[in-house]
Amino acid sequence: MAKDFSTMEDSNRSSNPSIHDVSEPSRRMVLRGGLGMAMTGLLAPLGAGALSGCAMPLAAGPLLGFKSVAASVADTVTVPVGYSAQVIAPWGTPVGLLGQDPAFRPDGSNSAADQEVQMGMHHDGIHFFAQGAGQSGLLVMNHEYADDGLLHADGMATWSAEKVRKAQAAHGVSVIEVAQSGGQWQVVRPSRWARRITASTPMAISGPAAGHAMMKTAADPGGRRVLGTLNNCASGITPWGTYLTCEENFIRYFKGPDAPNAHERRWSLLKGEPAGYRWHEHDERFDATRHPNEPNRFGWVVEIDPFDPGSVPVKRTALGRAAHEGATVAVTRDGRAVVYSGEDARFEYIYKFVSRDRIKPGGFRENAQLLDHGTLSVARFDGGGRGQWLPLVQGQGDLTSANGFADQGELLVKTRQASDRVGATKMDRPEWIAVDQQGWVYCALTNNSNRGAAGQPGVDAANPRANNTMGHVIRWKEDGGFEGTNFQWDHFVLAGDPVNTRAEAKGQVNGDAFGAPDGLWVDARGVLWIQTDMSTSAMGKGDMTRLGNNAMLAADPRTGEIRRFLVGPVGCEVTGATATPDGRTLFVNIQHPGETPSERSDPANPRRYSNWPDQQPAGRPRSATVVIRKDDGGLVGT
Repeated sequence: MAKDFSTMEDSNRSSNPSIHDVSEPSRRMVLRGGLGMAMTGLLAPLGAGALSGCAMPLAAGPLLGFKSVAASVADTVTVPVGYSAQVIAPWGTPVGLLGQDPAFRPDGSNSAADQEVQMGMHHDGIHFFAQGAGQSGLLVMNHEYADDGLLHADGMATWSAEKVRKAQAAHGVSVIEVAQSGGQWQVVRPSRWARRITASTPMAISGPAAGHAMMKTAADPGGRRVLGTLNNCASGITPWGTYLTCEENFIRYFKGPDAPNAHERRWSLLKGEPAGYRWHEHDERFDATRHPNEPNRFGWVVEIDPFDPGSVPVKRTALGRAAHEGATVAVTRDGRAVVYSGEDARFEYIYKFVSRDRIKPGGFRENAQLLDHGTLSVARFDGGGRGQWLPLVQGQGDLTSANGFADQGELLVKTRQASDRVGATKMDRPEWIAVDQQGWVYCALTNNSNRGAAGQPGVDAANPRANNTMGHVIRWKEDGGFEGTNFQWDHFVLAGDPVNTRAEAKGQVNGDAFGAPDGLWVDARGVLWIQTDMSTSAMGKGDMTRLGNNAMLAADPRTGEIRRFLVGPVGCEVTGATATPDGRTLFVNIQHPGETPSERSDPANPRRYSNWPDQQPAGRPRSATVVIRKDDGGLVGT
């Protein structure tokens, strides 16, 4: 439930004046830290140059000024000489709700009630909403999933309603206040802004699918309210000051129906198959036989106002239902919002939504319905470096009632099927998307070992490698700005190891080798940051030796040069990046340290080859945020 903060305001105000005394108009200035836009408090509509993560013209000189770090298999975070890394807000840290401050217990014995007010598991997408010059602000971040082998004291040896509640509380989003003092960052507690959004938080459903028959359940006959958000991976931010969290691999939370229909089979929700989680045993809405429409209520982009802890998050159905990896916002020349999103699954698609209306001054209050109206399109990458956005509009072309799309609401619930019907390009697991100052849009295609396998789609112009274990980064630029329906495209980089003799793993990298690009982010100087999520099961021994643990690399979009900036601890994924407005502090998330595919939920081995970041012999590994600063106080990356 949304918390009632009416009695907390006065007691919190004295302890946290840096944010709490910010007025409603001026608080929206926080966006300059991430969108990099010269904004007034009224948030005037922005021109074509106002892009996510971009703040200034591209520097004339070299963008990459640091010396690359070597590949490593050490259980630590490694950064370049002259930089320091500080860990904050690991899983289990209290978020700062007044009077609710349970300490993390290394043996996993924290209760579900504790977890509901602590940082969730497996930090992912993140954004820093700065206040003033950026010495304090709000960190808002996703928690992708719960690892029950670590979460509970006895792992998954037994199961109970309490464990389900705790696992649901470990999902979702955290909002915390952070501040810098003496060169160190810390979580501010208590904070009136602190909030946990979980798999049980009440949410609204808006847009064309709200109230649709496919969204109605026994608990919600109106089809406009839902409990929770799941598997929150990448994220985005809007020009009006809100945070977009994205529901990715939600389908594995549901037990398959006894008689799956074509729509359910398209999502691999198959007959009687148990969910990856066992929530359905104690929370019946996750049993798709008993509640067949409940899965339709997930797979959306969710909009959150981080400045209003009592606000209701909203699932924006106009952006389509998919295994959304992220939601990256740009702005058209006439001031409309554009949202790019990839769907992280083999042979799925890349999407673009253009709002019908222009962004209005006045922040979220004046733009609360902006993402409910507009046109959703899916990408087709043709040969010769050209492509087209194909509109997903009911009644156009084959998107008719006769083909299973009775109205726009049904089409959006069936976004995958609509994309199949119009002939969009099936991609190699589209991950994060980023936009640079020149209007190029980048998408990480992390890998697809099924490309070209028997009975599977073969290679094409955009996805040129069979058994693509290392992935690539594709980019495009629309003709005539972000509202354009046609675009040019190319491959920014084919990831992999240039010395590898296997065709699927031999990369074409100008600089340091890497595999499985996942997170992407463009900073205020124009550096493209690439984060990796290599699976050890897909890599040979030589790959591990050369590429090491997962990493974060910096790329110069002008030259294609790539340098390794950070190496994470054993078994982690490096994911999520954001910075202070001055570019002197970088926040990066480290997810699932110590994880290997074969030991993912093993209560007998909670250490999993890592005890980062606590470095205690009996400690459990904990996802956490790493704060990176240059020792001389300079710009990160220079």
